[in-house]
Amino acid sequence: MSSSAPPVLPISTAQSESQPPVATPAFRTFISNLYDSLRNGLSQRRPWAELADRSAFSKPESFSEAALRVRKNYSYFRVNYLSLIGLILAFSLLSHPFSLLLLLGLLCSWIFLYLFRPADQPLVICGRTFSDLETLGILIIFSVFVVFLTTVGSLLISALMVGIGLVCAHGAFRVPEDLFLDEQEPAATGFLSFLGGAASNAAATAAPAVAARV
Repeated sequence: MSSSAPPVLPISTAQSESQPPVATPAFRTFISNLYDSLRNGLSQRRPWAELADRSAFSKPESFSEAALRVRKNYSYFRVNYLSLIGLILAFSLLSHPFSLLLLLGLLCSWIFLYLFRPADQPLVICGRTFSDLETLGILIIFSVFVVFLTTVGSLLISALMVGIGLVCAHGAFRVPEDLFLDEQEPAATGFLSFLGGAASNAAATAAPAVAARV
């Protein structure tokens, strides 16, 4: 008696559809551009030992001389000064965790709910769909509330005033005669490109998402 082979079940092999290339998220591109701009800007800072050279300090003889010193020192130590103000802002926020959480919540709301949210994905909260105009209005109201009706605004202004005061005091008492301003002036303006570049990167990265909603 011949043994019959077991029937072979037909198996359909599903052909893998070609997937489109995964594009880099806009937020990741923004963070990468911001990091590169920050790194390039900080690479142009002056030595901190030169900033704190005690032998170069003297009392200005007049207000005009103090203002001239501030202008020259700011042109030379621009990156160091802005870094110092940034450190003061960071310390002020870290010493007030509630204000830091409010500010982070505000920034994350703008980033993930409006600027870098895909245009084809509406905002849905508690089963209600919000239009882009409604989302923008809610974020503006939330920003006004956080900045003007909490301690965030006063904290930021106080930290900025302290930082600007320290910068002006250092610039007024630091004698700039040993600084080669004529040779170093083009490099000193580099950190401004970080501020302008970061803003332009943010606008360029968020522009497609914002334009798609208009």
